[in-house]
Amino acid sequence: MHVNESAENYLETILILSKSKPVVRSVDIAEELGFKKSSVSVAMKNLREKNHITVTREGFIYLTESGREIAEMIYERHELLSAWLIRLGVDPKIATEDACRIEHVISKESFEAIKKHIQ
Repeated sequence: MHVNESAENYLETILILSKSKPVVRSVDIAEELGFKKSSVSVAMKNLREKNHITVTREGFIYLTESGREIAEMIYERHELLSAWLIRLGVDPKIATEDACRIEHVISKESFEAIKKHIQ
């Protein structure tokens, strides 16, 4: 179930947006990430082809089971790593940026060890 960093970011963004909006559309994702709608459309096509999302005729985007699993994994990593770095004294803005990079490359084993250690 490995996907690239870009796909993980899109899935995480869909998850986050779905927590605050009744429906998520490509334009919402483009606005949130600061990307062109055309770039988001290409990414949504790729995610749909990999069965990570479904898109209704109205353009509403929903995570599939596999998409939600990936998004929740990345979101958990992001939240935990950001909070941990902030507790270590890292500026919150830098902690969030660093967590965003780390969340995509850290192994499951290392993340679980960090999670166990700080909880």
